[in-house]
Amino acid sequence: MARTVLWKLNAKIHKPMYAYIARRADDDVLFMNWAYEEDPPMALPLDPADEPHRYPIQLYHATATQNGDLAGKRILEVGCGHGGGAAYLTRTLKPAAYIGLDLNAAGIKFCRRRHQLPALEFVEGNAEDLPFPAESFDAVINVESSHFYPHFDRFLSEVTRVLRPGGAFLYTDVRQWFHCEQWEADLKGSGMHIVSGREINTEVLRGIELNTSQWEAVWDRLAPGFLRPVGQAPTKGARIYRDLQTGKQSYRMYCLVKS
Repeated sequence: MARTVLWKLNAKIHKPMYAYIARRADDDVLFMNWAYEEDPPMALPLDPADEPHRYPIQLYHATATQNGDLAGKRILEVGCGHGGGAAYLTRTLKPAAYIGLDLNAAGIKFCRRRHQLPALEFVEGNAEDLPFPAESFDAVINVESSHFYPHFDRFLSEVTRVLRPGGAFLYTDVRQWFHCEQWEADLKGSGMHIVSGREINTEVLRGIELNTSQWEAVWDRLAPGFLRPVGQAPTKGARIYRDLQTGKQSYRMYCLVKS
């Protein structure tokens, strides 16, 4: 019980922290997720402008391509953050439409200014009450965001509602070890079929190691002194890095499909 209270308190602290960072962010702060690298390396071909963000991009790419091609499809990303993943996937995977949704008004303002692409749109909204009709999307993407949602089961219900039959929920996130059993139970009870699911701690740790200098530069620039005790960047040696190493946290990637 105490662990759950601490986890919820941590989420409440991080929400205003991310809003604060979004208001201060320069145009190069496009990703807030951790990182990902395989062995052998993924070696995604990237434009020079994308190369500094290689390891967060690879987490997006691996998540979004779990169920095949997204070309010509209608995509919703819930929890789009600073929109770097949405812009990358729109440019490279060629969906017919890509909508990025986030509760953070400052983040959506940033996204609308920074990412202007013909098929890409950003909407302020609640993950637990999606402002879209039923069966509106061919795929829903969610990257490292759902652990902040107060009612994960409501979010899954909304994902199921807005997906078309045969649509895919392409998902990756992290949980403390003591939440993993309930996490799995919620996914299995979502009304969607789990096509694949795996722990990716090793790949995320490898990505963090390779991306540490990038995150340190961003964190030093954006995080004032009062945020340092409560927030931390995903860097080698940080607590979140150590927790992945020891198994105190489990980072997983899933593909679910609506019948």
